[in-house]
Amino acid sequence: MIEETMEEQVKWVEGLIAQYGESRTSLIPILQAVQAKYRFLPEPVMSEISAQLGLPLSSIYGVATFYAQFSTEPKGRHIIQICDGTACHVRGAKELIERVRKDFGLSPEKNTTDDKFLTLETVACIGACAMAPAVIADGHIYGQVKVEKILAIIEEIKEGDVQ
Repeated sequence: MIEETMEEQVKWVEGLIAQYGESRTSLIPILQAVQAKYRFLPEPVMSEISAQLGLPLSSIYGVATFYAQFSTEPKGRHIIQICDGTACHVRGAKELIERVRKDFGLSPEKNTTDDKFLTLETVACIGACAMAPAVIADGHIYGQVKVEKILAIIEEIKEGDVQ
């Protein structure tokens, strides 16, 4: 997954700390940079951040697990978020979730495909209730999504997928 040597990771983290600063308030931007690079927060990198900032690893994990933007598990190249808030739920979000899970071998415990192509996330609300059921695919919002539409969205993503 991570194809860098430990020495390269240490240098990269040093660069982040030089860029964002050594204070505790720099932790979130540093973690955001790590998340952007790896699509998750690898433990060895978090350990290096802990060592360089002089913060307990538990504090870093506390921040990483508190904010929904961070993941400690590897994510796919493409993120599909299906809103399962009240409006979306009553208008068919459950059917969308079940179909994507079935077609891609996912489950409530397994959100990412083995080939790291896709991660499925259910979210409580995206604030697009008038468009229910709503889906965010790689940052693009789609409304009134039915099963055929979500499958077409994923197919379009597959066609443009670059590994």
